[in-house]
Amino acid sequence: MSKFNFDTSTFNLTLVIIYLMINSQTLLAQQTSHTMENDQCYTCHKEIEILPKGFLEYDIHMQEGLSCAGCHGGDSKVEDEEIAMSKQKGFIGVPSKEQIPQFCGKCHSNIEFMRTYQPRISTDQVKQYYQSVHGELLVKGDNKVADCTSCHTAHGIISSKDPRSTVYSLNVPQTCRKCHSNSIYMRGYDIPTDQYEIYSLSVHGKALLELKDIGAPTCNDCHGNHGATPPGIASVTHLCGSCHLNNLELFRQTRMAKKFEELGLHGCEQCHGYHSVQKAMDDFVGTKQTSFCITCHEEGDKGYETAKNISYYIKDLVNLYDSANTKMLNVKIKGMNDIDIGFLLQEGRQKLIESRTLVHTFDANRVNEKTKEGGKIIKEGIALADKEVDEFYSRRNGFAIATVVFLFLAVALFLKIKDIELKKKL
Repeated sequence: MSKFNFDTSTFNLTLVIIYLMINSQTLLAQQTSHTMENDQCYTCHKEIEILPKGFLEYDIHMQEGLSCAGCHGGDSKVEDEEIAMSKQKGFIGVPSKEQIPQFCGKCHSNIEFMRTYQPRISTDQVKQYYQSVHGELLVKGDNKVADCTSCHTAHGIISSKDPRSTVYSLNVPQTCRKCHSNSIYMRGYDIPTDQYEIYSLSVHGKALLELKDIGAPTCNDCHGNHGATPPGIASVTHLCGSCHLNNLELFRQTRMAKKFEELGLHGCEQCHGYHSVQKAMDDFVGTKQTSFCITCHEEGDKGYETAKNISYYIKDLVNLYDSANTKMLNVKIKGMNDIDIGFLLQEGRQKLIESRTLVHTFDANRVNEKTKEGGKIIKEGIALADKEVDEFYSRRNGFAIATVVFLFLAVALFLKIKDIELKKKL
């Protein structure tokens, strides 16, 4: 009986959860409607079904009780349309393209006002915007550039932490590509329009778009949000270094970094690209056709030899690590103890990772030292694996010998018993 009650309670709880999930938007809309029930702008526009394009009843402003008049002015408590939308009531109407940043900035640049609703939110977005490429072009009269509503929308703004938001991490590439992938719209700006396609095939794009990893960098992580601008020569390396800190610190100390700066070359981008960044491979370093090094270095120069040596040291450690993994798998298959071997190989793999990171020093000796450390640890693992395998065969051989001895004794005992029985009969 108690089991039946438990199952019923669980079933009822499940129904409630499903109901709430299905009706969450409806509940939000009802809550908003209750909040806005005395707002004549909202009531009238809803009744005659001419709500703005893209209007969402769960818009973040609506949820906070900030309706049409909060932005467009007027008196939302007055039923008479002419009075409600009169200049005397402060009616502004629809702002022009040039007015939108300041229009939004009335609230979003007001520290005291924003403290009431979002005390943690930045209040310098408008200032940043006018320093961006978009803002600079808007001031010059270019009405095609992005403004606040281009990214956030106008009447359906949702928190950037909400997966439904146009500026949620997973949605940012799609938001940016609305303009930047439109070759007709972007005509005249002299910038490519295939960034999204290239990015989607990159290691960053695959992590974000396919694996849904919101920790992966998207457009605004490199170009900025309200202050969106193309990274300059000096900033590219620092941008990459905000995530790849160790690589940045190692690279900055090299002679090559100084040379790149003198030549006006972007550090990380020179080898890895920007929108097209691919997963780092060992073949990127060395003297093969797939190596980046031969783009600048030719056979016979110092850089060529350095690349060749670095590639050799790393691949030698990789081969040793792969061999050790095979041996550990053999130990596991034989049912022997592989725990200590696993720990050693894990430590050896860490040394391999560190060796790959040291590639950014362009110092073959430092890479060699680190690979030697890893090699020593991995060889300990191999020795331990060999010992476990030897132990396995030793046990098996011992078991085989013991089995033979046991069978011999059993046969001897059987014959002895038969001999005794035969003597008794005689």
